[in-house]
Formats: sequence, structure tokens, C-alpha cells
Amino acid sequence: MAVEIAPAKRLFTRKEYHQMGAAGILAPTERVELIRGEIVTMSPPGRRHVAFVNNLNEVLVMRLAGRAIVSVQNPIALADDSEPQPDLALFRRRAVPYKDAEATGEDVFLLIEVADSSLRYDRSTKLRLYAEDGLPEYWVVDVDAETVEVYRRPEGGVYRHVSRVDGPGTVSPAAFPDVVLTLAAIFA
Repeated sequence: MAVEIAPAKRLFTRKEYHQMGAAGILAPTERVELIRGEIVTMSPPGRRHVAFVNNLNEVLVMRLAGRAIVSVQNPIALADDSEPQPDLALFRRRAVPYKDAEATGEDVFLLIEVADSSLRYDRSTKLRLYAEDGLPEYWVVDVDAETVEVYRRPEGGVYRHVSRVDGPGTVSPAAFPDVVLTLAAIFA
């Protein structure tokens, strides 16, 4: 009796992923990210997704000027096989400029994914990736429900504190509790 063997996937490192970009295999305009060695295609952003990313960006930049760097849809070097591109990230200001060394998990205060078609993926694959890497805080902004899911206190590969903010609620980054964002401002 023959034993059936499932075909193996060819996974990539961050170095190989960047080499594919440099060689033109991945076009600069392609919306992709590297997650656990797989090159994942990201959906094109819809009108509401774009609006909510812009709203969050504007509010966070204004309120965190000089205290944190607000990064929009830029990569973060996590493990050797992962380089996600969250919709927004709050990074520490640091002595080594970001032009000289990429952002890593140690630089992260908060990651935000604005999710419409990617909601299930952001609540599963991205959530586990960020928790396993020990990133201190992760928000999933649900475009359709107009809610914010807040994940904090990573431990053992999961977030120990989870809450959902809706209606007239407010949300603040744990690192900056004085920065209060109303859902009305996010979902305007």
C-alpha cells in the first residue's frame, strides 16, 4: 500500500522576498506581504477602508506629534519569514533612524488593521502572528460594523485582554492613554 505524501510548500525568507522585489518578480505596485514564509496578496482597499485609514492617520498624527511615529501601510520586520504591512502602526522614536534600520517588533506601540474583506484573516492569522511576536497592542477596525476590537497583553502566543468598542465609545492606545479617539472621529 502506497503512502500518500502531501506536497510541500516552498516558503520564503524576508531576504528572498526582497530579492524578488529587486529582480522585478514582485512589482512595486503589487499589494503583497510576507506572512510565515508565504507571499500573501492583499485586497484592494475600498472607499470606506481608505476613509477610515485616513481618519485614523490624521487624528493620530495630530495627537502624537513628537511622541511617536505614525506609519501608514508600511512593512514591519518580524521573524525571518514575516514582514506584514499593517494599515497603521505607532512606532517608538529611536536613536537609530528608520532610514538606517527597518522597523521591528521592538519598535511597535500599536498595530492597526482596518478590515473589510480581510476581517477573518485579520482576526485569525494576523492576530496570532502579532500575539506570538509579543506585540503589545493590536486593533482590528471593523469597517462594516464600525467597531474597534482591542487586543492587549500578549502572553503565550495569545492576547490576554480583548475588548470591543462600539457606538459612542472611545479608544486609546495603551502607551498613550491621554490620546482618546472617539469612534465618531474614526468612522466619520
